[in-house]
Amino acid sequence: MARFPTWAVIALAGALSVSLAGCSSTGGKRAEDARKAAAAQGRAAVNTPRWTFAMITHSGDGDTFWDIVQSGARQAAVKDNINFLYSHDAEAQQQAQLVDAAVDKKVDGIIVTLAKPDALKAAVARAEKAGIPVITVNSGSAESKAFGALTHVGQDETVAGEAVGEELNRRGRKKALCVLHEQGNVGHEQRCAGVAKTFSGKVENLYVDGTSMPDVQSAIGAKLQADKSVDAVVTLGAPYADTAVKAKADAGSGAEIDTFDLNAKVAAELQDGTLGFAVDQQPYLQGYEAVDLLWLHKYNGDALGGGKPVLTGPQIVTKDQAAALAEYTKRGTR
Repeated sequence: MARFPTWAVIALAGALSVSLAGCSSTGGKRAEDARKAAAAQGRAAVNTPRWTFAMITHSGDGDTFWDIVQSGARQAAVKDNINFLYSHDAEAQQQAQLVDAAVDKKVDGIIVTLAKPDALKAAVARAEKAGIPVITVNSGSAESKAFGALTHVGQDETVAGEAVGEELNRRGRKKALCVLHEQGNVGHEQRCAGVAKTFSGKVENLYVDGTSMPDVQSAIGAKLQADKSVDAVVTLGAPYADTAVKAKADAGSGAEIDTFDLNAKVAAELQDGTLGFAVDQQPYLQGYEAVDLLWLHKYNGDALGGGKPVLTGPQIVTKDQAAALAEYTKRGTR
């Protein structure tokens, strides 16, 4: 067996010591970070005060889109040591009353949607007067700054509609039916107007009662039966896409069904070709960023957006991208 001089052994030991020290500054740190993350097990990652944030939306009962928004908000709330309160009402006046209730509770921050901004203006003003910071989310980007909100988190509905019109052009469509399931929702009107702005074909708006899927299916089916020139149906929410698919089958129509928003069902139907494309506004990100930005404002006086909305979309999702996103939709984060 070969023998090494004493000086060589010492030099080797020194080199190993330096090498290990280098590893501890990278891999060791990563291992320590991973250990801390595992130990947290859903507990707060900060030691800031236990603030309470309230989110009040215009969601109706059973709308899976808002389950995804809540999922993001609650995840950020856990990380930021926030007591998160969620309430909703599809009726604008009732939603305004929920905002008033949050103000009365003296919450530390409010996140609110402005689907029907005129009905919410006074309630948001009361929150501002009480010194409660407000962030708007999902709808109301045009009114957010004027109402005094810190920022708006969501997609620009007009821009999203324009993206749909451009995608319909690429697909060679000639006549599109834009299905509005909530009358008076300014965001829905902006989406369909955006489609009409960039689509080289014709766009016709169809107003339906979104609280009754049988009525939605019947209305779309009747329109497709009456007008065979319609070769694209655009729904404004993921739950309505499958209903449009059923209406198409009832009418014997060859129209392509496309939709705003994404969920597990939509991802599956994109993969098998039942749907043409979807427009994802990343609702998980809307909930997560709204809570996180309120926390940053409370903790550090931070603000994002520079007076403009923080955009979370639109992202056009086709069959090619659907498979990669399917895992996320199943866990409720896309």
